[in-house]
Order: sequence, then structure tokens, then C-alpha cells
Amino acid sequence: MNHDSVRSALFVPASRPERIPKALASGADRVIVDLEDAVEEAAKEQARDNLAIFLQQHPDIQLLVRANAPGHWAHEADLALCRRHPGVSGILLPKAETVEQIRLAHDSGKPVWPIIESAQGLLALPRLAASEGVERLCFGSLDLGLDLNLRSGSEAAEQVLSHARYAVLLHSRVAALAAPLDGVYPAIQDAEGLRRAIESARDQGFGGALCIHPGQVETIHAALRPSREELEWARRVLQGADQGCGVFVLDGQMIDAPVIGRARSILQRL
Repeated sequence: MNHDSVRSALFVPASRPERIPKALASGADRVIVDLEDAVEEAAKEQARDNLAIFLQQHPDIQLLVRANAPGHWAHEADLALCRRHPGVSGILLPKAETVEQIRLAHDSGKPVWPIIESAQGLLALPRLAASEGVERLCFGSLDLGLDLNLRSGSEAAEQVLSHARYAVLLHSRVAALAAPLDGVYPAIQDAEGLRRAIESARDQGFGGALCIHPGQVETIHAALRPSREELEWARRVLQGADQGCGVFVLDGQMIDAPVIGRARSILQRL
């Protein structure tokens, strides 16, 4: 199955609609208008109204929407807004834990991006990934760490989260979903830390990451971009393959079908 490549998906709070055009101009592959974590409880209804007005005034713009979690008092109204507006291209579903939650979100007629960020969601991953309407999975590392009582930033916590990332990647692949997105990196000013985090997610098979500031977008894209050495190697491999060599030796390394596939995947990241 072919899927659009998404390297970056940038959150912007629905309580600050003036920031939506700035987010769209950031270079992010997708913009997510957030009705959940970035909006305080007392501002939920106004934030939803802000988004509805923006969508009415900009009918040609496509946005993703993160609804409030299932069970939240605003959840159904959020889904109803998504159902009404063709400018909503998909729904991020936080705290996704059951197939029924995904079904209700997909009843809006939009593809669903479940966020795996709880122990229950992790346990239900095989069923969630296989649910009708799911386009890609997102990994909510911060909330999952809180739910599992991990000590944030510790080596032990990272080991547990790596196992969870493996599960998200595995079930994305088994269900033929688009490459999953890693969770947000909260230290906005730490570009070097973000780069390392994205390179790690890249090497684990993730397609990109969620992000919370426009300044993070280019760092994410740069970390996902193949190096000059990788590109040169990939092109030389494909040159050999184009000559009809099913198996050949390049720089002392045997090149066969899996290696040729790896070379093609590197060039697709351009």
C-alpha cells in the first residue's frame, strides 16, 4: 500500500487561531490543530468555535485535528466538527485504547491517527492497528511514560519506551499502515537533543515525528535526510541493479535483493 510521506506534524492550539497560518507556513508536512492538551478546560468550546470559523474562512486549507480523548465531555462535539468540515483531513485520536473508539472517530468520514500513549493502548495495539479507518499510528512517549510510572529521561525509561516503539513499528507494518510518527520532543531550544532523538527514531523505522514548535521542523527534516555518503552508495547500488545484476559485489560487500531494497528506500527519503 502506498502512503504519503510525513516527516513532521506540527501542533498548533485551537485557542490561538492566529497561529494556524504561521504553522502552515513553517514547512511542516502536516499541521494539527489541537483541541486537547494545548487548550485549557475553560477554553475548550471557544477553541472549537475558533477552528470552525477558520475552516469556514479558508475552505481550501487542509488540517488535521487532535480531538479531546474518548470519555472527555468535549469529545463528541469535536468529532461532530470534524464530520462537518471538508477541510479536516484526518483525526488524531489521543488515548486510543479500543476498536470502538476508532470506529466512532472514523464515522466522521475521516482517516484516524490513533495516538498510543497508555498501557491499555499498548496492550490493544494489534486490534487498534488493524481497525478500519486507521491511516498511521502516533507514539505518545510522554503520556505513556507517565502512565507506566517511568522516571523521565533515565536510561531505564528509554529502554522501556524503545520496546513500546518496537511494538508500534511492528504492528504498523503488519497492518500495512503508513510509517508511524514518534512523539514530541518537549525541549524547544535543544536542537541538538532533538536531532539525536529524530535520528534514533529514524533508525528504528519511524517516518517522522510530532512537534510543538515551528523551529523544530527543519531540524526534524534535516535529521531524516540521507547523508551524502548514503546517497552516493544507494545510487551506485541501483546502477549495478539496473545493469541486470541480481547479485553482485560492491566495495567488498555482496549486494542482493534486500540490500537493493534498502538503497531504494534511502533515495525515497529525499
